[in-house]
Amino acid sequence: MSELTRIPAPDGVAAAAQYSHVVLGTGRFVAIAGQLALDEQGRLVGEGDPAAQARQVFENLRRCLAAAGATFGDVVKLTYFVTDMTHMPALRAARAEHIPADRLPAASAVQVAALVRPEFLMEVEAFAVVAP
Repeated sequence: MSELTRIPAPDGVAAAAQYSHVVLGTGRFVAIAGQLALDEQGRLVGEGDPAAQARQVFENLRRCLAAAGATFGDVVKLTYFVTDMTHMPALRAARAEHIPADRLPAASAVQVAALVRPEFLMEVEAFAVVAP
């Protein structure tokens, strides 16, 4: 795991409740493509169920990070793409299963008109820094 510094409230910036404004570290950069709620066979998990889709998305992120020799502790940035902002609590709950509140990465949340297929409610991408 890399040594990361999290700055939840830089001088002059309001504190963030659900993310860190700044995360920095030294090491190998890892980019994880946006993950969808697909199982190992490419089947949708949780049609119409934001909580089930969020859990699968975070499981897929975990597996991708592991393939790069990283963990959620190395994540410096998450970007959430949701078809409806009401899905954010489900994503926060799934994130909480993997990332403790005192180690939150920087984050952005964007509501989109659609994802690659209409049954997908969310997609999440990650950036990590792994110790050299």
